Amino acid sequence: MKIPRALTIAGSDSGGGAGIQADLKTFSALGVYGMSAIAALTSQNTVTVNGIIEIDPEFVSSQIRSVVLDIGVDAVKTGMLMGKETILRVARDIVELKMENVVVDPVMIAKSGDKLLRSDAVEAIAAELFPLALVITPNLHEAEALTGINVETPEQMRRAAEKLFELGPKYVVLKGGHLAGNPMDLLYDGATFREYLTERRLTPHTHGTGCTFASAIAAFLARGFSVEDAVSNAKEYITGAISLGLPLGRGHGPVHHFHQFYRFDG
Repeated sequence: MKIPRALTIAGSDSGGGAGIQADLKTFSALGVYGMSAIAALTSQNTVTVNGIIEIDPEFVSSQIRSVVLDIGVDAVKTGMLMGKETILRVARDIVELKMENVVVDPVMIAKSGDKLLRSDAVEAIAAELFPLALVITPNLHEAEALTGINVETPEQMRRAAEKLFELGPKYVVLKGGHLAGNPMDLLYDGATFREYLTERRLTPHTHGTGCTFASAIAAFLARGFSVEDAVSNAKEYITGAISLGLPLGRGHGPVHHFHQFYRFDG
């Protein structure tokens, strides 16, 4: 039996709800062997980000090559990469190591509102990583920053998805959690739009939602699912994780990555 393998290249969240920690929990919950290359260290909790240390791009590359050249990889998820030089190095590794099933989550802002991407890196993500991506997963704020389109309606979401597709990915998953009313995510392949509608969950415990959703897509891709099925399954998984979000800390608690296996009562 082949063991599916997924690699996350992202930042560490000391609070455990997002970033590398969320990605590895998601991989494990979905039956995939998870590996990591840490691109940044954050000192954060459910309320705020207290500090960030960016890892040297060459050491990020060393982590990537260490695991890929030995263990191998079936899918890759990129998250918080922080700076332009790291993005350029990661893009080069993806090409040189011929990594496939690349899911790019262009992480820009933390749930607390803290900035997680330097301004010179926004263009680098679009120019260097998007053309290598099978799937990109921006939220509405990130889509606005990348396209210049104000996104407040489903029609504007479709326009933004078309603009994002022109940047090179094979599929765009535009996350509509910030849309008024019930949230809608949109999948676009350059020809067809597919909408994923869910009922809004009234909970503050949504820390790590974006990271978890993107890594769930990567996990299902690693297991051999099509993009359409990977997104559908990931959507079902994150909906359950949000609905059973954990009331930890004084701010936005994390989603429950292992909701399929156990729950906390009372």
